[in-house]
Amino acid sequence: MADAVIEIRGLEFNYPDGRNALRGVDLAVHAGERVALLGANGAGKSTLLLQLVGILKPKAGSIHVCGLELSRRNVREVRRKLGLVFQIPDDQLFCTTLYDDVAFGPRNLGVPEKEVDSRVAKALRDVGLPGFEDRMAFHLSPGEKKRASIATVLSMDAECLALDEPTSMLDPRARREIGELLKSLPQTQLIVTHDLELARNVCTRAVIMDAGRVVADNGVAELLDDRELLEKHGLA
Repeated sequence: MADAVIEIRGLEFNYPDGRNALRGVDLAVHAGERVALLGANGAGKSTLLLQLVGILKPKAGSIHVCGLELSRRNVREVRRKLGLVFQIPDDQLFCTTLYDDVAFGPRNLGVPEKEVDSRVAKALRDVGLPGFEDRMAFHLSPGEKKRASIATVLSMDAECLALDEPTSMLDPRARREIGELLKSLPQTQLIVTHDLELARNVCTRAVIMDAGRVVADNGVAELLDDRELLEKHGLA
């Protein structure tokens, strides 16, 4: 794990009702990788993403992002380096215009307004929404909302992205567009998804979680071609 961009060791987490959501998770994601994180509902995938940015605090274990150990002291810096894209875009798009949504993070960091302008323009251009600065998220299509939510973390100059179900509730064309967008981005990516076609087309590596544990980690083609493995863990 020495050169990992995201490094997770022995991560454990219990919800207040006592449910064990994560049970000793070890995972490393290396620079430039796009890793699909797969598993049935309740496997612990989304819980793991929330741990990465300090929204949930682990019971045990450690998380390093770009060489920084996640702690209360440096959680702000970790969130700058790792951008979390929520499954539901409306959780990420809450301002009156897309400009303000995409500018929100850099402004909170104290980035000068001239640079904020530049970051917003570049982020919207990178996700295929140039000229959408004055649009309201309410008026966007589901696929445009997904792309806009990705722009909100790109404007932070994030070095890696953690995406929770980036193609959920999208039609086939929008799913393909999101896949092409993710392939075009240079950031290291950890992608939680039930969309096995997205995993196969976008990622080179896949990890399966089940009952809070990592149970498989392999090249995406080898893993997705293993029908018995997929059936065993609720993916087929």
